[in-house]
Amino acid sequence: MPASPRSVAEELQQNKPFPTVAEEALVAVMRTAALVRRALAHRVEPHGISPAQYNVLRILRGAGDTGLPTLAVRDRLVEEAPGITRLIDKLEAAGLVRRDRTAKDRRTVRCHITPAGLALLERMDAPVREVQAMFAAAMPDAADQRRLVDLLARTRAAIG
Repeated sequence: MPASPRSVAEELQQNKPFPTVAEEALVAVMRTAALVRRALAHRVEPHGISPAQYNVLRILRGAGDTGLPTLAVRDRLVEEAPGITRLIDKLEAAGLVRRDRTAKDRRTVRCHITPAGLALLERMDAPVREVQAMFAAAMPDAADQRRLVDLLARTRAAIG
């Protein structure tokens, strides 16, 4: 049975109340994101890659055989990564990604996931689904999940 929910102020052992509900909500989103990020890291790092590298592989798996230009991969990352080239360099060195230049524009480098990259993601699918299951257990009602998705989309639109 999951732990009973505590307020973010209790989790952070904060003695004074938040000055506004908006500040409490912001801190709660940041705290939740950090916990989800940590849970994901615990699932992917035993496979020898970082969460950012996992994200690149996930994006390239979704791109299929056509792959994606490096900058398109960067634009699709869940979290910004300062060095997309370094991320892809490491994945390529591990044999999980390959790069090639297009015939039309030699300046464009396309990235593709390799069979080894696909196999690694397949092994990681179940552990990553564990994180999704923890999330779903905390909010089992699909309508609540949809509402959260919508609220977060509105927040991202207002900020970015």
